[in-house]
Amino acid sequence: MEQALTLAYSTCPNDTYIFYALANRRINRRGLNFAIHLADVEELNQSARTGRYDITKLSFAAAGHLTECYGLLRAGGAIGRGCGPLIVARAGTDISHLEKGCVAVPGLWTTAHLLLSLFLPTPPRIRPMVFDGIMPAVSKGACDAGVIIHEGRFTYHEHGLVKLVDLGEWWEKKTGLPIPLGCIAIRRDLGKPVALQAEALIRESIGFADRHMEDAMSYIRQHARELSDTVIRRHIDLYVNRFSMDMAGEGAAAVEALFAKAREKKILDPSRMPLFAAGG
Repeated sequence: MEQALTLAYSTCPNDTYIFYALANRRINRRGLNFAIHLADVEELNQSARTGRYDITKLSFAAAGHLTECYGLLRAGGAIGRGCGPLIVARAGTDISHLEKGCVAVPGLWTTAHLLLSLFLPTPPRIRPMVFDGIMPAVSKGACDAGVIIHEGRFTYHEHGLVKLVDLGEWWEKKTGLPIPLGCIAIRRDLGKPVALQAEALIRESIGFADRHMEDAMSYIRQHARELSDTVIRRHIDLYVNRFSMDMAGEGAAAVEALFAKAREKKILDPSRMPLFAAGG
């Protein structure tokens, strides 16, 4: 008999690419049956406060708040170099005035907001909104600047905006580590065997998508927000990488460093829970 689990991930191309084969039963689920939900990542972050989903995509910032309930899976995450959030604004904006202005972020529990908090000595006035509303809001002058994620790094010029800071680049120079953005987390009460099984399935799902890119694209297009195939492929190439298969080693060190710096600034509470649900 199959074990029923809820699985939630975002509509972003990297997530739909990673989970295409699993969601569409193109691989053997090994006795697990998934009820699948797709939503904006900040919606998933907030849903995790109550442990709503068994396995869920989370911003690393959210995972840092939820270590008692959720542990990380080693597979399926978004960690890398040259892929961090950008602070963008209209041309002529002085970054030195940012702390006194209004900055749009894609959610209060996103890693983008956490990185902004680590970067600026004094927090600005924050306006959370869905990520694809940030660039239009900044372009129209509703906010002085915005922290953009996902495919926004490829399209912000189309809104007449300029880059003020690459927060990923800042992080990499500061720590020497890749930037940890998002992860797949699992409820700890499901136990280590289920966590290991989920990790293996995610790796198989990625491998299938790698071998059947054109098949995966039809599923990805259903959920992408009016993106061209070129932008979708650039998005996948950037965010799905070796860390998506296994974040152990350098990836885990980057997550530990992010959590440590957030705890130093009292953004995250201390925790003695192990990073990974499957231990190690």
